[in-house]
Amino acid sequence: MRFAICNETFASWPLERGFAFARECGYQGVELAPFTLAEDIRTLPQQRREQIRRSIESQGLAVVGLHWLLAKTQGLHLTSPDPQVRLETARYLEELARLCNDLGGRVLVFGSPQQRKVLPGISHQQALDWAVEVFRRVMPAMEENQVVLAIEPLAPSEDNLLTTAEAAEELIDRVGHPHCRLHLDCKAMSSQSEPIPELIRRHRERLEHFHANDPNLQGPGFGKLDFVPIFDALLDIGYQGWVSVEVFDYTPGPERLAQESFSYMKQALAEAQRRRS
Repeated sequence: MRFAICNETFASWPLERGFAFARECGYQGVELAPFTLAEDIRTLPQQRREQIRRSIESQGLAVVGLHWLLAKTQGLHLTSPDPQVRLETARYLEELARLCNDLGGRVLVFGSPQQRKVLPGISHQQALDWAVEVFRRVMPAMEENQVVLAIEPLAPSEDNLLTTAEAAEELIDRVGHPHCRLHLDCKAMSSQSEPIPELIRRHRERLEHFHANDPNLQGPGFGKLDFVPIFDALLDIGYQGWVSVEVFDYTPGPERLAQESFSYMKQALAEAQRRRS
């Protein structure tokens, strides 16, 4: 397992400074929010894409992929009753797959609660049907660009479409494609009644990607969530993917969030490994 950090943590910094600091902290990868690259990624020229990739790789880092896929976009919505809006949303996801490939990434984390929520007057089942329609439409682009669309369940306080790992798996089963898999997030999982380590073990077969954070919206180690049993569960299932730090409350500042999250995760992983030896 390898540690990465989401680049919007350094949103007020030039991209290159954030990449350099991530490497200085010890991270091996960065996960990118498209809105930090361009308001509309369809306007991001190939030359700039290549420049961003070179900047990341020059620091010895890997690009994990993209998340916050539809955040800050205009006129896109996964479960809109308007078929043209759903079509444009699918086309944007296809362009994100190409962007991810251009940058050297592998995973697209689909959270974006504001662009997927069930709208007033629409049944939950109808919204799910439309989500499946869009995701099936984009699977050829995911496969062509060798990326995986990882569906993220979110807490009921954020979302009303997919609020449990079980619900996300049911949708993934309906999409029925190997390039549609599961993403798990510690903050979101903390809203479920089942302990996080047990959710990890139960959903091991479809798990593609993992976000580390605390229910207090800050980084791992900044709250009460104990990551030793979480890392023990990831070790138990033989997880070989990325663990990306994703925070929402930036009050401690980017330096502290990046440095202390990495230090805490490293210690927690070492303790989990020690207990298994």
